[in-house]
Amino acid sequence: MKKRKLGNSGLEVSAIGFGCMGMSQSYPPFPEKGEAISLLRSAVELGVTFFDTAEVYGPYTNEELVVKLWSLTETKW
Repeated sequence: MKKRKLGNSGLEVSAIGFGCMGMSQSYPPFPEKGEAISLLRSAVELGVTFFDTAEVYGPYTNEELVVKLWSLTETKW
């Protein structure tokens, strides 16, 4: 997966991001929490390290999924 620098911080993220909106808003039916985490894990396995979330979708619903994924992932991206 190609990487891109994010701003001037030196932080690198995957060139392809994962939009999390459909996990909790706008496109029902929404996946169960376990299904959503499994989907996020698959994205990480494919090299995705940039997850697009927003408070408006929950608030914090998708951020909590990404944090849960982070806690379950052995290799921190």
